[in-house]
Amino acid sequence: MKRATEPRVLRQKIVDTQKRFIRGILFLIATTLLVVFVFGDHGLLQLYKLKRERAQIQNHIIKLRQNKEVLIAEKNRLENDLDYIEKLAREKYRMAKPGEQVFKVIPKQATEDSNK
Repeated sequence: MKRATEPRVLRQKIVDTQKRFIRGILFLIATTLLVVFVFGDHGLLQLYKLKRERAQIQNHIIKLRQNKEVLIAEKNRLENDLDYIEKLAREKYRMAKPGEQVFKVIPKQATEDSNK
């Protein structure tokens, strides 16, 4: 009777070893797939970075469009509004009409700094 039970025990050990080996392989494959799914070129981490970059680019586009509108309005004023052109000439370039005098106003803080 002893001989009949030994092959069964041996076969059972082989089957158990095969099952552990297969489980190990499956665990390794699952772990590899999980790492690729999270950290791969098309993984979740890359997807998150792309979404964040897209949002930043969209915000930049919105700011550029607003700046474009301001510049278009400024251009229209410079082409059509003579009062605005005169105001700019007086403020920026210190121009004056014939007979007018231009005074330069020095801020109080600047005069105190030069006295020290």
